[in-house]
Amino acid sequence: MKRAALLARLRQIAKAKGVEMTMQEGGRHTKVLFDGQWVTTVARHSELPKMTANGAIRAAERWKKA
Repeated sequence: MKRAALLARLRQIAKAKGVEMTMQEGGRHTKVLFDGQWVTTVARHSELPKMTANGAIRAAERWKKA
């Protein structure tokens, strides 16, 4: 899966949950946060393995506001 497509999907999930998605750039990964709470990290590669992308999507779908 393309990195841009994964980030777009994570934005859709955040919008459906009614929360703000922000990103923090780390050394080699991008941290994805919903309302300031860490959800997952996304590697800075143009193409990501399908299992990795699915794991990030699953983490975002399961995320609940604390």
